[in-house]
Amino acid sequence: MLRSVIEFAANAPRRFVLQRMPVGGVCAEIGVYKGSFSARIMRATRPRRLHLIDPWRFEADGRYRCSWYGGWKGGSQAHMDAVHEGVLARFRGEIAAGLAIVHRAPSADAASAFGDDYFDWVYIDGNHLYEYVRRDLETFFPKVKAGGWIAGDDYGVTGWWDGGVTRAVDEFATPDRFATILFRNHQFVLQKR
Repeated sequence: MLRSVIEFAANAPRRFVLQRMPVGGVCAEIGVYKGSFSARIMRATRPRRLHLIDPWRFEADGRYRCSWYGGWKGGSQAHMDAVHEGVLARFRGEIAAGLAIVHRAPSADAASAFGDDYFDWVYIDGNHLYEYVRRDLETFFPKVKAGGWIAGDDYGVTGWWDGGVTRAVDEFATPDRFATILFRNHQFVLQKR
């Protein structure tokens, strides 16, 4: 029972995002890790296509010692390879059906595979350091259709990334770019003009 309560509490903030995203759209999740939120995206929004973008790369740099992909949590590159293999197994059916496409690459590199105005929405939860969040916002902004959405996690949280998510979003989320700017439960939801 305790595990169910913990999982519910962890999933509740992202419900705010999923309730606003279009059903049947083309979307991307940047920062997939084990694919738990990817599975929720599949169930809640039944996308026409979901792009799962993550390098699944162990970061030995000391800045990442408390991240999911560095230090004791990330473990090693072998561990991150196993996490990637787990995602491939978890979404085997969706991948075979063309509903999910896995991109094992840094998000900025993966972005070059998509034309402008391709996505209905993108969820950013990759590298939380300021420069990476800012790059994700800048790189994926033109890839999202007018009226589409850019959302993400850990807004207002300082964490090991020293507030990088908040700083990048605050700088980028301007009214000239976005018609809707919402923040709730450490999630940000931005609707492109």
